[in-house]
Amino acid sequence: MSYDLDTIYELLPAIYRLRDAEEGDPLKALLGVISEQTAILEENLAQLYDDQFIETCADWVVPYIGDLIGYRTLHGVTPEVSSPRAEVANTIGYRRRKGTAAMLEQLARDVTGWNARVVEFFELLATSQYMKHLRLHNLYSPAMRDWEALERLDTAFDRVAHTADVRRIGGYPQSPRSERSAGKFNIPNVGIYLWRLDSHKRSRSPAVRIGPRRYMFSPLGKNTPLYNRVETEDEITHLAEPINVPMALSRRVLDSYLALHYGPGKGILLTAGGVEIDRSQVVVCNLSDKGAVWAHKPADKYAIDPVLGRVATPQNTGDPGQGILTVTFHYGFSADLGGGEYARADDLDEELAPVMRVPTDEASIQAALAALGGHGVVEVQDSGPYDETPHLTATAGSRLELRAADGSFPHLLLGGELVIDGGDEAEVTVDGLLISAAAVRITGNLRRVTLRHCTLVPGHSLFVDGRPRFPDAASLIVDAEGLILEIDRCILGGLRVDGQVAEVRIVDSIVDATSPDRVAYAALDGEGPGAQLTVVDSTVIGKVHTRLLELASNTIFHARLDVDGGDTWLAPVLSQRRQEGCVRFSFVPFRSVTPRRFQCQPAREEDMVSMRPVFNSQRYGDPDYCQLNQRCPVEIRTGADDESEMGVFHDLYQPQKETNLRVRLDEYLRFGLEAGIFYAS
Repeated sequence: MSYDLDTIYELLPAIYRLRDAEEGDPLKALLGVISEQTAILEENLAQLYDDQFIETCADWVVPYIGDLIGYRTLHGVTPEVSSPRAEVANTIGYRRRKGTAAMLEQLARDVTGWNARVVEFFELLATSQYMKHLRLHNLYSPAMRDWEALERLDTAFDRVAHTADVRRIGGYPQSPRSERSAGKFNIPNVGIYLWRLDSHKRSRSPAVRIGPRRYMFSPLGKNTPLYNRVETEDEITHLAEPINVPMALSRRVLDSYLALHYGPGKGILLTAGGVEIDRSQVVVCNLSDKGAVWAHKPADKYAIDPVLGRVATPQNTGDPGQGILTVTFHYGFSADLGGGEYARADDLDEELAPVMRVPTDEASIQAALAALGGHGVVEVQDSGPYDETPHLTATAGSRLELRAADGSFPHLLLGGELVIDGGDEAEVTVDGLLISAAAVRITGNLRRVTLRHCTLVPGHSLFVDGRPRFPDAASLIVDAEGLILEIDRCILGGLRVDGQVAEVRIVDSIVDATSPDRVAYAALDGEGPGAQLTVVDSTVIGKVHTRLLELASNTIFHARLDVDGGDTWLAPVLSQRRQEGCVRFSFVPFRSVTPRRFQCQPAREEDMVSMRPVFNSQRYGDPDYCQLNQRCPVEIRTGADDESEMGVFHDLYQPQKETNLRVRLDEYLRFGLEAGIFYAS
């Protein structure tokens, strides 16, 4: 029963209620105070009951319930595993199923937050078979006509029999690009494959036309591998299949499982003129370059190449033209960074008004900015391209914000520099946009400019193969005296910042000058010292010259001098003032000139050659862009102040996740078995 005010008041005799109404309801006011306290007691009693169950208890109760069943706590470092509720709830079930493959797979997912698959390698051993127990699937020589078995060879989904491998499986985790190797195929061995990359969606994005009947999935007109849409299991009842993990699609896989990956609600969908293309009108082809044309272009159907991210339209439909053919697809990346259709609602300022929505209220961004008059919000509600060069001007003392709506990732294709300026004490924010083809220039008397969840394409734009068209060009030019510039969770090219700017703060971002010997941060001339700089949890590719490096923490400065090219810089990272500031828990090239360093790498001159970051890829647009390789020195992979990795993916806490899994394997691995961790991506 709920003891709210109306319920209690209705329990009084009618005569009292009539007299109370004549006196101005003083009794009703008293009962209102009593009902408030009763509601508090009622809620507390309900919570006390809920606290008896792991599914409904308060967060502070979870460790106490865990203690009752002997649960050992882990590093609760990421949102996926910050609360041990799921693991505590499953602990009894884990112990009952101790050592089984399905249990180990669910355990790996629960304690790391990564997609996982467990492989019992003894099932894949080539053995002499007993005639009373034939294993017809366990053939020593694989069938050459079984394309899928050959496609999955040496992956987590390998079904081919192997000869015994007596090397130990434990120890250092392996990655696809690692030169280290471990023994797999032996009787006691169990492999745990983990996917660190995730599959990110891009919805109804106009395909980029690069020629007659030829289109690209990527809004930047480059080759990009397509990923599947992950079907995550709430409860693991079977071992993971390829559809349950984020994987790049091959041509053979997409062709054979087109119904699984193509269509509304699936990973890939084509739309022409607003009409969805039926699966019967789609084929999978190799659309590689063959001279000036593509290798195959079917005459009567839409052709998709998932390896290169290309589309060829049928001949009988004509050429739909730019912007008519739209694509929905998934791409791979390590984190929610640089903009995308991931959730950003917590970072949006819902109190700032008025709000002009594009294309609902105005057809273009510039028209919406003009309608605002220098104060308010322009919100772009789709993920389409905007071929315009808006001018963001904030009036004195006002706030102006250009942002993508939550769940959108619009592409601003500039025809010239995007200028941001404004009057005294004005503030401007740009949030959630992909900006290409030109630089962004900040000028005027602005007090603060914030770039958040944005990508300013390194090199302005890209060739089809992903190479930057203008590798030496800066993405951001700042010429505004007294300005505070904040860059948060962004990807951008080099910065040119006037020395009179008050401060530049870079957090959880990638600054990519496209090469370690190019300029990532300097003054407007590309040589002199830029403004005071703070860099936290970021990766900087290129040389840095600043007036004062006030703080660098958990950051990788991947820079070097171009000795062969006659480089005139004194050091790859150069701070004019060394008496102030601090560089801590970061990788800094040894001969750099910086303020005092604390727990930085390399620590000794003799480590200069061996102690350097190793990335899976340094090319923007690759799925594993700026991801540290497992061959990277452990001092960098675990060298942050909290023993996470240095660089932009510090907050993924990958070393702690791996430690969590190893702790649990010691507890739940069946006696006699030995487990190895393999990074599938």
